[in-house]
Amino acid sequence: MARAEAAVPAAMRVTHADRVIDAQSGTTKGELVAFYAGVSALMLPHLRARPVALLRAPDGVDGMVFFQKHAEAAELSGVTRLDPALDAGHEPLLAIPAQRGLLSAAQMNVVEFHTWNATTRHIDKPDRIVFDLDPGSGVTWRHMQEATQLLHGFLDELGLASFPKTSGGKGMHVVVPLAPQLGWDAVRAFAQALVRHVAEVIPDRFVAKSGPKNRVGKIFIDYLRNGFGATTVCAWSARARPGLGVSVPIAWDELDGIAGADHWTVRNIAPRIAIGNAPWADYSGTRQRLSAAMKALGFDPSSEAPWQAT
Repeated sequence: MARAEAAVPAAMRVTHADRVIDAQSGTTKGELVAFYAGVSALMLPHLRARPVALLRAPDGVDGMVFFQKHAEAAELSGVTRLDPALDAGHEPLLAIPAQRGLLSAAQMNVVEFHTWNATTRHIDKPDRIVFDLDPGSGVTWRHMQEATQLLHGFLDELGLASFPKTSGGKGMHVVVPLAPQLGWDAVRAFAQALVRHVAEVIPDRFVAKSGPKNRVGKIFIDYLRNGFGATTVCAWSARARPGLGVSVPIAWDELDGIAGADHWTVRNIAPRIAIGNAPWADYSGTRQRLSAAMKALGFDPSSEAPWQAT
C-alpha cells in the first residue's frame, strides 16, 4: 500500500503503537501518527490561526468517539490554548501551530481535526463559507459528482470562486473563501438562502432541510457549518470511520475521475502528497466580498440577520 508514513520525531514516544484502530484496513495507531507526520506540511496551512476541534477515538474508529473543542488539561504538547475572550464563558479554544501539536494529538487518540470558518485575527468575521453536500440514502456517487458540479456552476453565476475537497466520508465539501467583512449571522443567512434557492430550482436533486427522512434519494447542502463555533473537517485529516478516508483538496476538473468521497485513505494517500495543495493554489489569494452575490440572489441581509461591514 502507498502509505503517507514519515519518520516520527525520535523524542516522541507513541504508546500502544501496534494497537489496530481500524479493523477494515488493519491500520494501527502508530501508522496513523506516521500518516500525520507525512501530511503535516500540507495540513498545517489549513490549520494555521484557526480554532480547532479534535475528534478522539480512544477505542478505535468502531468504538465511542467524542469531540474536544476547549482545553481541559495541559495534556496535548504543542496544542495551543487561545485567548479565552475568543469564546467567552468557556475554557480556552485550541489551535495547532506546528507539527508537534498535530502528532501529540494523534498520540492521544485524535483521529479527526476540524477547523472554524474564521481565524483568531477576525474571530467575529468568517473568512470562508463551507457547503457540505450530504447525500441521502439511494444517492449514487455519480449523482454526487453531478450535484457538486451544479453547485459549482451556480456559485460561478453569482461571481463566487469555489474550491472542492473530498470529505473523506460520503459527501463533498465546496469552500468559498471570503474577505473577513461580514459577521457570522449574515454569512450563515446568505448560505442558507443560497441553499434554499438551489433546492427550489433543482428540487429533484437537492433539499434544504436536514434529516434522513427529508433527503431520501436527494442531497442536503449543509449550510449549518457556517455559524459561530461550527467546524468542518480539515483538509488532509483522516476520518474516524472504517477505511480511514482522508479529506483531500482537488481541482474541479479532477472531480469526475475520483471514485468516491473516500477515494483517498490513510493507506493509499502517498502518491497524492506529491500533488499536495496545488489544486488550491489560488485559494489564499481569493478574498471575495458577498455584496454582488447577495444582490444577484435577491438576498437582503438586513431582513434576515444582524450584520455589519467593514
